[in-house]
Amino acid sequence: MTASATVAAAGRQPDPGRRPSVVIQPTSGWAALNLRELWTYRDLLLILAGRDVKLRYKQTGLGVTWVILQPLVAALIFTIMFGRFAKLPSDGHPYIVFVFSGVVVWNYFAAVLQRAGNSLITDARLITKVYFPRLAIPLASVFSALVDLAVALGVLGVLMLVYGIMPTWRILLLPFFIGLTAVTATGVSLWLSALNVRYRDFAHAMPFMLQVWMFASPVAYATSIVPERWRLLYSLNPAVTFIEGMRWSVLGTSSIEPAMVVLTSIVALVVFIGGAFFFRRVEQGFADSV
Repeated sequence: MTASATVAAAGRQPDPGRRPSVVIQPTSGWAALNLRELWTYRDLLLILAGRDVKLRYKQTGLGVTWVILQPLVAALIFTIMFGRFAKLPSDGHPYIVFVFSGVVVWNYFAAVLQRAGNSLITDARLITKVYFPRLAIPLASVFSALVDLAVALGVLGVLMLVYGIMPTWRILLLPFFIGLTAVTATGVSLWLSALNVRYRDFAHAMPFMLQVWMFASPVAYATSIVPERWRLLYSLNPAVTFIEGMRWSVLGTSSIEPAMVVLTSIVALVVFIGGAFFFRRVEQGFADSV
């Protein structure tokens, strides 16, 4: 918000007995995001992200080991169910490595949505007592989840060494697909976190939504099993692009369609920008609603 003060004047001289009137006007356009203010509070953003990481594994016997166990156990179950029993293809790679690469990126995406989506409710006391850009709260979840992603990528690297899979020049594009995942997850979580403050139904619907979304994405199977007539509709799912992009850049799987990458990038930017504007528009009522 910006404030401009206008002093009422009697003729050409101001009236000393009259107080200035202050007119509050909402900002519009890109200024409404107030990214400069967010940059000013960047230290707070890092503190919140670090706090999330510490609290997540505080008083746990295994600590960060959970970051390794969770995707590994999920990948093992998918390997048994889809690789051994269903005999689904894995683009010529060991099924455990193929599935783990999908689980890694999906877990990051889902973690951001779950943590950021509920972050405003979790930090309700902080919101009602101190002023700071509320965007810092969901964004902290985006950065804290990167720690889990980095550990899981290290495990993926070990699995690749065990099975003799060497990355190619495509690995250089891995940061792009991670960034695409982060932008998509951030955009969706900004919508969810803002809506969740007013409508708590979203908190209950989120786990179910993520479960359905996971099976509608190529986490545990290859896109080659999707019938040709459904490919176009299937590719509208942004998770298809960043999961397939992950496998393409790390494992060297079959080529990914450039048009699909461009389309997903555009959708991710639209969702992100729209979510940021919507978040800033309704954030004034957060303190009253939480």
